Amino acid sequence: MGSAALFEAARSIRDWSLSDHRPATALPNAVEAYASLVFNDKLQQERLPKPAYRALRATITRGEPLDLTTADAVATALKEWAVEHGATHYTHWFQPMTGITAEKHDSFLSPTSDGMAIAEFRGKELIKGEPDASSFPSGGMRSTFEARGYTAWDPTSPPWLHVTINSATLVIPTAFVSWTGEALDKKTPLLRSMEAVSKQAVRVLKLFGSTAERVFATCGPEQEYFLIDRMFYFARPDLINAGRTLFGARPPKGQEMEDQYFGSIPERVLACMADVELELFKVGVPVKTRHNEVAPSQYEIAPVFENANVAVDHQMMTMETLRRVAPKYGLECLLHEKPFAGVNGSGKHNNWSLSDEFGNNLLSPGDTPHDNMQFLVFCAAVIRAVDTWQGLLRASIASAGNDHRLGANEAPPAILSIFLGDMLTDIFEQIEKGAAKSTKQGGTLDIGVSVLPKLPRDAGDRNRTSPFAFTGNKFEFRAVSSGQNISFPNTALNAAMAESLDYVATELEGATAKGEELNKAVARLLTKIIKAHKRIVFNGNNYAPAWEKEAAKRKLLNLKNTVDALPQLVTKHVVTLLDTYKILNPREVHARYEVFLENYNKTVNVEANLMVLMANRYILPAALAYLKDIGQSVTAVRAAGGATVQGKKLLGAYAKLVDRFKAQTDTLEAVANHAGGASAEKHAKYMRDKVIPAMHKLRELGDQIEVLTPHEIWPLPTYREMLFVK
Repeated sequence: MGSAALFEAARSIRDWSLSDHRPATALPNAVEAYASLVFNDKLQQERLPKPAYRALRATITRGEPLDLTTADAVATALKEWAVEHGATHYTHWFQPMTGITAEKHDSFLSPTSDGMAIAEFRGKELIKGEPDASSFPSGGMRSTFEARGYTAWDPTSPPWLHVTINSATLVIPTAFVSWTGEALDKKTPLLRSMEAVSKQAVRVLKLFGSTAERVFATCGPEQEYFLIDRMFYFARPDLINAGRTLFGARPPKGQEMEDQYFGSIPERVLACMADVELELFKVGVPVKTRHNEVAPSQYEIAPVFENANVAVDHQMMTMETLRRVAPKYGLECLLHEKPFAGVNGSGKHNNWSLSDEFGNNLLSPGDTPHDNMQFLVFCAAVIRAVDTWQGLLRASIASAGNDHRLGANEAPPAILSIFLGDMLTDIFEQIEKGAAKSTKQGGTLDIGVSVLPKLPRDAGDRNRTSPFAFTGNKFEFRAVSSGQNISFPNTALNAAMAESLDYVATELEGATAKGEELNKAVARLLTKIIKAHKRIVFNGNNYAPAWEKEAAKRKLLNLKNTVDALPQLVTKHVVTLLDTYKILNPREVHARYEVFLENYNKTVNVEANLMVLMANRYILPAALAYLKDIGQSVTAVRAAGGATVQGKKLLGAYAKLVDRFKAQTDTLEAVANHAGGASAEKHAKYMRDKVIPAMHKLRELGDQIEVLTPHEIWPLPTYREMLFVK
């Protein structure tokens, strides 16, 4: 089977390399293709009546309500544009708590009395749809018999066309709520959190003389992923059903040589990347960067910054496009956090900042940050937010998949901390002691070669071990996992910042109302914040064992797994925060807690049962076949009068290993047969404490068997094949 899988993979590479897969004409112009399938501001201005356009822009930029007359005008223009491009259907595209997207397609066509049909699309159809709310995760907010739910048009995220070989569909981004108005999706809380952080940020800006009325959370998520040959994928039940390998011995060569990172991109992979990028360009996703990542067969795609809500939509489109395009090149895209043990897993570095309506980045330090009081206030608010709400932020990235990645050698640990870098750390240390009077400068870097230019050197180094790092004009939340919807981590960040900016604004407003100079009030407040929250700042090696001890001394949370982290969502502290800023009411918060727990339990249960299936149907038959071969060989050698000492040793040792493997398989099957008990929390703890350790033991034994079993007998593609056949 191993040889057959290799043959099929080699054939798929050969087939892709045939001339009909090469471009017959000139390569497409990316500039011309960009946003060609998006109903963006340019098209809105061209196709909408002026009053409707102005009303729509007021809704998008200032959050003003949209009337039905404007909605009718937008619907008509959308329909006409979509039909011109061959669209026959439209869909309200939303993000339920499954973690992926959902859609129901409806036709534009309506029959007429003369037996013909016309294309119709009205404002009320644009504004509202009615999918079944009881069939999606709701955490108890919707019962099976309470089915009504609504999708509500999100005008701040532009519609686009999804074009396939024989169809075109108008895609309308929407929120998803229940009949009672409670959020059943990921988008609604994000939009609410953006309103909350905007309101509080504007209060702070006004103190510094700004006329801005809106502030936007911005985001640029980097996506890491694996591409492997599809023939290997189809031969691995664990990859198909769990997204990761549940068995698999480490290959002799992994990532030790560090020759994959930023290396030359394999031709087939590059062709796939280029196709993905072109498809994303067409729908307005501003992807910017592509490169090899650290692990073999691991890659990254990254966009530029956007409004966080649009960035989340675009990020979901990026994942869908990667999955959809890869098979065209005989590849499969793996977005799991840890598809292969022993090599780096995948994250989704969530670059986050705040920007006012004029496009000013509020976390840009400028040339002399020590004099930039507005920047220092916003940066201090971030420090306070991460320290105060570290439990919420940790819970926002908790999942069964991310448990395999966090704390490994490529991902930050589960302890939340902030990396500020030498320059900002020095400034805040000056503030703590009294006042900031200088900014460290990096100077220039002389490489020592006359033909090479002298480079401007940054004032501080970077730290890739930090879970939350300042990277020049933004913070990078590095602990977000590759497969998750980034809505909730950004919702948590916005909520934490809304409260922190509220605190800052209230303090400064109170001080200035009493006649204190703003600069003096700011200096006093910054000193207070730094003294209270400097424990969260750590610029060292987050992987070092000493940091865990130091973090404990600082009394930072160390929530090592999902079961430990998720209860942070339903602490009184967090529930009050989310309710106060109208992001999630208590019922909505508890519902998400239940959904996240259920997802954890189901994920572990599926993986455990899948391990048992693979052990019994794949590994044990191969092991028993090899045992038979060894036994027959020993008998044949003995019959010929030869020595059988080593053969007997091999036979005995291998037989004992197989017996232990079978016993552990039965143990896992028994412990996985758990009804769930009285509560999801108890079930999750059982899964963590009983099922997962049993899975680890079974994998260890299975991987030992793989190493000892001949390649022609082993039934599964191995790591050395999946990771290196490109």
